Amino acid sequence: MTLETRIAAARGEIPADLVLRGAEVLCTVTGARIAGDVAISEGIIIGIGAEYEALEVLELPGQTLVPGFIDTHLHIESSLVTPFEFDRCVAPRGVTTAICDPHEIANVAGRAGIAYFLEAATRTVMDIRLNLSSCVPSTHMETAGAALDASDLLALADHPQVIGLAEFMNFPGVIHRDPGCMAKLHAFAGRHIDGHAPLLSGRDLNAYVTAGIRTEHESTSADEAREKLQKGLRCLIREGSVSKDMVALAPLLTPVTAPYMCLCTDDRNPLDIAEHGHLDHMIRALIALGCDPLAVYRAATLSAAEAFGLKDRGQIAPGKRADIVALSDLAACRASLVLCAGQLVCEDAFAARTLIDPVARHSVRAPKVTAQDFRCEDSTLQTPVIGILEGKIITEHLREEITPEEGDKRPDPARDLARVAVIERHAKNGNIATGFVRGFGLQKGAIAATVAHDHHNIVAVGVDYEALARAVNRLSQIEGGFVVATADAVLAELPLPVAGLMSLNPYEQVHADLSALRDAAKSLGVTLEEPFLQLAFIALPVIPHLKITDHGMVDVDAFTLI
Repeated sequence: MTLETRIAAARGEIPADLVLRGAEVLCTVTGARIAGDVAISEGIIIGIGAEYEALEVLELPGQTLVPGFIDTHLHIESSLVTPFEFDRCVAPRGVTTAICDPHEIANVAGRAGIAYFLEAATRTVMDIRLNLSSCVPSTHMETAGAALDASDLLALADHPQVIGLAEFMNFPGVIHRDPGCMAKLHAFAGRHIDGHAPLLSGRDLNAYVTAGIRTEHESTSADEAREKLQKGLRCLIREGSVSKDMVALAPLLTPVTAPYMCLCTDDRNPLDIAEHGHLDHMIRALIALGCDPLAVYRAATLSAAEAFGLKDRGQIAPGKRADIVALSDLAACRASLVLCAGQLVCEDAFAARTLIDPVARHSVRAPKVTAQDFRCEDSTLQTPVIGILEGKIITEHLREEITPEEGDKRPDPARDLARVAVIERHAKNGNIATGFVRGFGLQKGAIAATVAHDHHNIVAVGVDYEALARAVNRLSQIEGGFVVATADAVLAELPLPVAGLMSLNPYEQVHADLSALRDAAKSLGVTLEEPFLQLAFIALPVIPHLKITDHGMVDVDAFTLI
């Protein structure tokens, strides 16, 4: 359609392709409810608030039309399915744009992993945009499967699905001007740079923001988010499967702040999506918490589009992409119809996609372990312990007295002291590091995974060395994933053969397998609602306060190995 033809259709001189009739439009700028048709041609809204003729008319009496929802920061890999299955999973819930950082697969497969995501993003029904992974690896204190420098990222920067640079997790590297960090910041100067600065404040926050970083999703309190807003960052309210900051930040989301706040999920698995929802869950919950509905819908749509430079969406208005969600009740937020660029989201649309083969198969190349590999040989009594805080990826840096027995500090279920271990799986060095964690509640057995942000080595937690060995070795046999085991048997497993991160099965099957895994973990005494992603985050050395990698225990506050 030429511009001239579009203008003619907008004036009603020629029929539109599609008209949505009988509904009201929620204006995300003024809050008005606008009656009249919504006319669409070639995926673009050409008119609202008037009567139009069209080749096809959809009657939507009593419905309210809102713009498609925009998830402003997530890792599709953490949904445990491919981009194509993620598309099927969340687009019917009203998510029409997802801004992802593929740094999980990039830390395993490098540029080939990002290239896979870029190609997939051109074939999905929803619009998947990428911020290029800035921290591969995230620090020098871990062994990743790949490393990307500024030149690697610039080679991909002009792809039409790329927005800018993804979350800059190495905030100490920014404020202390690490040369590698500075090279990436210089390379993407003037483009969008996404942030990641948990608990950063004062002059250090000033330094981080002045580096050109524009958005940030790590605030865990209203005070933290308020300071970041006041210093020019747009704050993304996050509600993932582990990182649950929505309740804490809800009081800050008002009609005044909404233009500078957005919504994101970061890491959300099919279990939570199926049982609670995705951005639709956040919208329902925020309204139930007392947030102004217009502020919530603005954060989920227009504010998100503006924050990331997507000027063609976020409002149902002429000239915008026809990303539209029909709702019978704004507070309930249950989509009855979803359009992505004017295309009806349905199984026929998903079936029409041309899929591509996955990458990074057979990527788990860990050494075979025995029970003896999980000993923690140390003669001192004072012992650092990772303290889990449910609903947060921040951990406590605890200290406990643990008496060695025959040179080994053993797990103690009575004190909720479990062994945590990280085993390098990229065939680089075979490192094995051990330590202690509190908060899982394990009374027997072990759980293990190849989902371990961001290096994605094997991470395991258990109170029985034989069970730990069984779980870890099983991961190599199934090309990665999640395993729950006792000394005698594997109780449940979820293979994730794509980079050790994603399943090749439909998301419905992944949901069922996760349910079985959760039940098996509970049978061992696990008390956490989401133990597997919690497991993944105890290996991430850019989130305070104490973590573990294949190099050993990491004091994140000091940014050094213990």
